[in-house]
Amino acid sequence: MNNEFMPNFLLKRAFLTPKRTAIYFHDETLTFQELYDRAYDTAGKLQKLSLRKDQYVGVLLKTHLDTVIILFALQLLGVKAVILNNRLTPTELTWQLTDSKAAFLITETAFSNMGLPKQIIKEELFAVEKEIPVIQEEISLSEVCTIMYTSGTTGNPKGVMQTYGNHWWSAVGSALNLGINDHDCWLCAVPLFHISGYSILMRSVIYGMPIVLHESFHVEKTLKDLTEKKVTIMSVVTTTLTRIVDHLKEESLPNHFRCMLLGGGPAPLPLLEKCVEKNIPVFQSYGMTETASQIVTLSPEYSLSKLGSAGKPLFPAQIKIELEDGQAASKGKPGEIVVKGPNVTKGYLFRPEVTREKIHDGWLYTGDIGYLDDEGFLFVLDRRSDLIISGGENIYPAELEAVLLAHPDIVDAGVTGMEDAKWGHVPAAFIVKKEGSTLSEEELVQFCLDRLAKYKVPKGFYFTKSLPRNAAKKLLRRKLWEWIKEGSDKE
Repeated sequence: MNNEFMPNFLLKRAFLTPKRTAIYFHDETLTFQELYDRAYDTAGKLQKLSLRKDQYVGVLLKTHLDTVIILFALQLLGVKAVILNNRLTPTELTWQLTDSKAAFLITETAFSNMGLPKQIIKEELFAVEKEIPVIQEEISLSEVCTIMYTSGTTGNPKGVMQTYGNHWWSAVGSALNLGINDHDCWLCAVPLFHISGYSILMRSVIYGMPIVLHESFHVEKTLKDLTEKKVTIMSVVTTTLTRIVDHLKEESLPNHFRCMLLGGGPAPLPLLEKCVEKNIPVFQSYGMTETASQIVTLSPEYSLSKLGSAGKPLFPAQIKIELEDGQAASKGKPGEIVVKGPNVTKGYLFRPEVTREKIHDGWLYTGDIGYLDDEGFLFVLDRRSDLIISGGENIYPAELEAVLLAHPDIVDAGVTGMEDAKWGHVPAAFIVKKEGSTLSEEELVQFCLDRLAKYKVPKGFYFTKSLPRNAAKKLLRRKLWEWIKEGSDKE
């Protein structure tokens, strides 16, 4: 894939179908030509502020039309966007900016008081006098387009390198699975800093398809736009799909709507049954930052007969299940999920040793456990072994444990997920205090809030005399989960 070149995606799309609608945002509508013109102007302003091809530049922005324009401006300049999750704390963000060697940070007034380095404030950027930008008319598919950080199950987050080829093949794989028609329109109510949101931008320019961009999910606004903007596809997680189905009551979705693309873990059976009743097609999927969105998808005709399955790999992708000894698992036998395809990352930014450990001959070792049934459908048993998925956000216990163990009164800490009606799962922490400590739950909450994004802060604290560990002293988080199920705090 190293020598494959293509025209710059947005440049080519604006040339092919300039008058076609690209994006709806509130009351504004932009055609692809208008989107290109605004991105081109913004590229000129960014260049004036010394942004150059091949730099890594942090992007900390809300989901907004301006953000789309800035992200495409960076593509036009050949700048690699380090896309930051705006729910993180200044400490977490500073770490990612330093780790990625970001030359600048593009942000907005709402975040400008976080004390982050080398800031370009959006509101000031648009007032800058532009110069004529040097546009990358051609891109190499092996070139890095975006960096998104993923926490992994151990240690600090790692920057996942997503190439233009990864985004291209992700869009192609999705098109071969869901099909494309002239009337398609994709509603995006997921954050642009997640691959789920960014991949919709890429599909838009590659397919020549309008998107309806929402700053956040609002069920009434969603249902209104599904009808008025003739939306055909929407990306959802279980919590948002549940709210849509509940809100519909006896109503059904308009006939032109053809697909809910569901990520962030399998959907519960009652929800799928309601969707079947209401004739809402749900495509369940499995993917990650490293696969530039979905890599395995389950078609609606299997949603009940293959309940709990993530489906089969997209056309360009491959999947296998490997046992600990490196052998292929037989059908129905659990092992590590290993994936390969042109949408899979080439590695982790400035982490050659992690890249070598995780990727062998193009095969990415996901750390997730699952099995293939006799027809080749994937069932994911444990996402990244101990990953907690809360409202579509990934929370890694190891990261929370590291924060808790930094507290002087804490001897040992273990984190697991507990079920939650609203978010699916939320983190819960088991704490072993120093003898004589009067550490309270309130103090712990505040300690965590200062160091972690709010959604990562444990929603339950259990004080215990010891934590379950195996002979190798590895924490048995599964056991913590069982303790919660038993309703015991092991005091």
